[in-house]
Amino acid sequence: MTSAQICIMIAIIVYLIGMIYIGFRCSKKNNSTDDFYLGGRKLGPFVTAMSAEASDMSSWLLMGLPGVAYLTGISDAGWTAIGLAAGTYINWLIVAKRIRRYTHTCNNSITIPSFFSNRYRDEKKMLQVIAAIFIVIFFIPYTASGFAACGKLFSSLFGVKYLTAMIISAIVIVAYTTLGGFLAASTTDFIQSIIMSVALIVVLIFGVETAGGIGAVIHNASELPGYLSMTLSYDVNTGKAAPYSALTIVSTAAWGLGYFGMPHILLRFMAIEDEKKLKLSRRVATIWVVISLFVAVFIGVIGYTMSKVGALEMLTGSNSETIIVKISALLSQHGVIFALLAGVILAGILASTMSTSDSQLLAASSAVSSDILGAFRKDSSNKNGSMAAARITLLVISVVAAFIARNPDSSVFAIVSFAWAGFGAAFGPVVLFSLFWKRTNKWGALAGMVCGGSMVFIWKYLIRPLGGIWNIYELLPAFLIACAAIVIVSLLTPKPSKEIEEEFDRVAQMK
Repeated sequence: MTSAQICIMIAIIVYLIGMIYIGFRCSKKNNSTDDFYLGGRKLGPFVTAMSAEASDMSSWLLMGLPGVAYLTGISDAGWTAIGLAAGTYINWLIVAKRIRRYTHTCNNSITIPSFFSNRYRDEKKMLQVIAAIFIVIFFIPYTASGFAACGKLFSSLFGVKYLTAMIISAIVIVAYTTLGGFLAASTTDFIQSIIMSVALIVVLIFGVETAGGIGAVIHNASELPGYLSMTLSYDVNTGKAAPYSALTIVSTAAWGLGYFGMPHILLRFMAIEDEKKLKLSRRVATIWVVISLFVAVFIGVIGYTMSKVGALEMLTGSNSETIIVKISALLSQHGVIFALLAGVILAGILASTMSTSDSQLLAASSAVSSDILGAFRKDSSNKNGSMAAARITLLVISVVAAFIARNPDSSVFAIVSFAWAGFGAAFGPVVLFSLFWKRTNKWGALAGMVCGGSMVFIWKYLIRPLGGIWNIYELLPAFLIACAAIVIVSLLTPKPSKEIEEEFDRVAQMK
């Protein structure tokens, strides 16, 4: 192992030990499942903002987005970033405060599935159980993709076996999440967002300097047809510009719709201690997201120029997603200080993956232990038993996710895209209509959830392969169909009870 690799290893080990220590400290504050899954609704505005966005971005921010920009130019990555930035702001603006109030009013709901059942007085818990099943369906492979990304990172850096690296990464994530629950996940996510920011800034500055300056970056990128256009894309196979249609733009920007249905993001809204501070959280979150997305896309363009001038090898296919790893390796060759900085950058990639995996683990385990098992449990007074069930469930789900991730060739970002669409379509419309349309009833919510979740599969595997106008991201059509199902079924079935309508008005009138 070289001195540079040793420095990188030291930086990463210090980071991992710090995450486990936070989990240990937070474990002392968990006295109930409410604390374990929602932190007792005691998050501050900065932790709320940054943990929400860190748990959202995952390694996709530091690997996937720069990789897409590196290969095809700024259009695909750019419109995705615009959609995500808009979705982030709108979600914080219209959903955050209302869902914080409504979940607290509805029998202090601590999970999204339990909120659905409490909101519609679903005594049979159909909404709760079905919503929990969708969470498990989409989150277990999502968590597996995070484990796989960590395994690939360590394997490529230090030459260790993929399976060993993946299992060690999974153990660390599971350790601090099992110990500290939601509070540990949110606190570590806050720290991880800072590390991700440092990684982006260091790579940006070093990359621009190595590439020969901003002028050289723009000049080299502009030589590729369509590379710097938002209405064209660079076709790496033909070396020519390919059209980027209005339909493709809308479809790509539709990534932003996914925010309304992300359980791990909505939980941050529900957990803030003072709803009056959500305005500050919204500003912090939006600014961080916009800057981070812009920098991530630009790093892809910088990386291409670095390859063009010979500073890096030319990357092809999925290898383009390792552009920040390659830049970090180059940085580490400039001495001990720079090797430690490279370690921080790589810890940032690890942080982006871990910050999402821990939140996914909590959401998936709460879906089983609190929502599915809780729906059939008559005695909810045994707090110690509930906490034990929560932790055991988290461990079992982790084992299943690790089993799925055992294959080093498993796709990471295809799963992320599909799971994002699944949550956005299954939960997004139901969340919006539950918060803002009084006429929505239990049957409409159920129809929207089932239609949205099912249509993601149908569109992805049956309709989208037809190509042409059908080749659009499955989130958009599934989201629209779910909205239509909610409206139609709600209007065709009896309106909500007077009690439900009065509760809706009470929440809507809160100042």
